[in-house]
Amino acid sequence: MTAVVPLPRGPYTPRATPLDLPQGAGAPSSRTVFSAAHVVADPYADIASDDPAAVDWESTLAFRRHLWAHGLGVAEAMDTAQRGMGLDWAGAAELIRRSAAEAKAVGGRIACGVGTDQLPGGPAPTLAEVTAAYEEQLALAEEHGVQPILMASRALVRAARGPEDYLATYAHLLRQASEPVILHWLGPMFDPALEGYWGSTDLDEATDTFLKVIAEHPDKVDGIKISLLDAAREIDVRRRLPGGVRCYTGDDFNYPELIAGDERGFSHALLGIFDPLGPLAAHAVRVLDTGDVAGFRALLDPTVELSRHLFQRPTRFYKTGVVFLAWLAGHQDHFTMVGGLQSARSLRHLATAYELADGLGLFPDPDLAAHRMRALLAVHGGAR
Repeated sequence: MTAVVPLPRGPYTPRATPLDLPQGAGAPSSRTVFSAAHVVADPYADIASDDPAAVDWESTLAFRRHLWAHGLGVAEAMDTAQRGMGLDWAGAAELIRRSAAEAKAVGGRIACGVGTDQLPGGPAPTLAEVTAAYEEQLALAEEHGVQPILMASRALVRAARGPEDYLATYAHLLRQASEPVILHWLGPMFDPALEGYWGSTDLDEATDTFLKVIAEHPDKVDGIKISLLDAAREIDVRRRLPGGVRCYTGDDFNYPELIAGDERGFSHALLGIFDPLGPLAAHAVRVLDTGDVAGFRALLDPTVELSRHLFQRPTRFYKTGVVFLAWLAGHQDHFTMVGGLQSARSLRHLATAYELADGLGLFPDPDLAAHRMRALLAVHGGAR
């Protein structure tokens, strides 16, 4: 029997066995499902906190192979990979190059974040500079044969004077794109610097601008990813999309109901929470492929408590919990993050994440997860 773990709230007896999931199944067929994936830091790199990130490339790519093996697509170089929170554009570009090559080698589906994070801080850039930065990153994605995800841009928030500048910038980029892209609306709960995106802090006005971009270029938009943690708004936007344009939910609070959908449609998925939930999430959607909505919800609904915990405010620090669970699950040998972000959540928060994940059976080796949790507690003086 696995020994108890002395969590801050009291002794916890770990689960004895992991969740039993079918092996070797293919990609879901009724929904397109991407997991945004984290990066693994090099814990032995001799760098300062403000130096460029040192990445353990083999462990980072091994995690992507894990996601592909379970039938998920990988959304690369996104917020979950700490874009703008430890990983700069040079690191993201290298990540895209390496992941694109790996995807080609194993036949994995991949889409990559395209933004403007190579622009310096300081005075607001011009719209021309923002557009040029987007074009540079779009060219890299297309050069390596990956589907671009046009990410929300901090620089565009600073440069734009109103909705018309967003419309003009996105129109130019969509005309440039050789293949349909995914548009990403990331809310300020994930990145406070994106407050007022689409030219307004009024979400109804911002939504109208967002939809106008799509309506004017439906042939260049494969889909949209909405990360606003607002299920009602996502459903409203989903119902207003032109035919053939997909909605990829980025709602880590309400994903089961949004993916299941209703009589008027459903959402596909592009989610950070599918990083720790990968095998379970893929299996659940394959159950949904058979038309078994109740079975899908029975598998995925219990995971929402863990997701809401990881994504609690400040939401942008959810990456800490994601990497922590990857360490406990044995996908990497350490709990170190680029930019030192392992310190962004409290020990109590991490302990609760461990307990919730273990209760779901997410750890392939519960004994290893318990051992690592006890070690972390001991380092912090919390073992009793």
